[in-house]
Amino acid sequence: MIEVSKTLGLFIATALFEIVGCYLPLQWLSGKGPPWLLVPAALSLAAFVWLLSLHPTASGRVYATYGGVYVATAMVWLWLTDGVRPQITDFAGAALILLGAATIALGYRSA
Repeated sequence: MIEVSKTLGLFIATALFEIVGCYLPLQWLSGKGPPWLLVPAALSLAAFVWLLSLHPTASGRVYATYGGVYVATAMVWLWLTDGVRPQITDFAGAALILLGAATIALGYRSA
């Protein structure tokens, strides 16, 4: 269970770095932030790639599982950063995606 918690935490951290790496350039491009935001955005995306590389299983399985965690993290970001409360369909969709991600991640058995 501790290993699952560590992996989930790593996926959440990875998702946050990716979201921040995309959010900061959006702020600049939409005129809501200065151009220097591109520097922490680039660092955030570099950290995202590095964190994603820390998983020992096949990259396709990691990316598929990560995608589910990313969607759920983006829903929380929507709520906390954008101030938009997710609707019941958002919660249902995120739950379905997380179920699929868990099936991929927990169903894997090395040979």
